Amino acid sequence: MTEPIQPGHHDWIAHWQRIARRIRVPLGFLAAALYLFELWRRAPQPAAVAWSLALVLPGLWLRAYAAGYVKKNRELTVTGPYAHTRNPLYLGSMLIAGGFALALLSWPVALVLAVGFLVIYVPVIASEERFLCATFPQFDAYSRSVPRLIPRLTPAEQVAADGPIPNAQPPQPGAKIPTGGFSFSLYLKHREYNSGIGAALLYLSLLLLRPALRIFHG
Repeated sequence: MTEPIQPGHHDWIAHWQRIARRIRVPLGFLAAALYLFELWRRAPQPAAVAWSLALVLPGLWLRAYAAGYVKKNRELTVTGPYAHTRNPLYLGSMLIAGGFALALLSWPVALVLAVGFLVIYVPVIASEERFLCATFPQFDAYSRSVPRLIPRLTPAEQVAADGPIPNAQPPQPGAKIPTGGFSFSLYLKHREYNSGIGAALLYLSLLLLRPALRIFHG
């Protein structure tokens, strides 16, 4: 379990964010170029593509599940997948990226994706946690109960305005406990269906893009 980012880390976080913004687009182009090169260099192995579904499908599910709970910048979401990990959306993205690296059996693609996570997601997560800590008084209690990324097996207690409240006790006066389940309207609002569309297109590319590249190459 990790603690929230402290204000004293602001300088290096801001500096790292500036670096991340500069290299984000080039890193994306590099990953795409490597993906095309690896796909042209060798045909995907059916077994690897099949095994990749064991990462991609849970990643898509986790992102969709989280998108139906999160209310960005309006309230601290602590229910659903957020009772297990503070960053289910990013965890889902990591699973999806890892799945497609596995589908290609490509260490270069896996390395670029890992570096991309470190230089893009790490400063973003740090920045978001600074915002949440400054905006929501209950974030400190929440962060002590829920890991930053690797999920806990059992859901954490719900968190009220002044801290955690055991489920067996009635709410304290004036304390608002987050409730409610998955909201399909939130899922649509966040357009998380785009992740599924993108994954489907990538799988189609694994089947069709290599023959097309071979024809184009000569």
